[in-house]
Amino acid sequence: MSKIFYDHLIDLTDVEKAVKKHIKNPEAREEIYHLIDEIVHHRVVGCILDNLPEHHHEEFIDHVTKRPHDEGILEFLRERVVNDLETFLKEEVYLLSAELMALVSEGTRPVKKLQSKKN
Repeated sequence: MSKIFYDHLIDLTDVEKAVKKHIKNPEAREEIYHLIDEIVHHRVVGCILDNLPEHHHEEFIDHVTKRPHDEGILEFLRERVVNDLETFLKEEVYLLSAELMALVSEGTRPVKKLQSKKN
């Protein structure tokens, strides 16, 4: 997995543990990790765009697309976003990790068969 400018702001350790606990197939586990990375990325970028003035969106997206590892992106954001974006992103990813853990746990529960009523 490649490094992204916001990696140091997120902690998905509990999500990773839940996936390891509930998903035994290594290929399925890797697929889930990939999906989680995509979900986190979309949530982070969405939160940033929600807080970044619209006239900076194109420049931000261009920078992230060309150099997603560049920690200078955070400096760019600090100069253009009024709120404490780093704290906001940490909180948002924390909430997202709880949602993901619930999905992982829920998705591995046995499905109860519906019993049809005899007429």
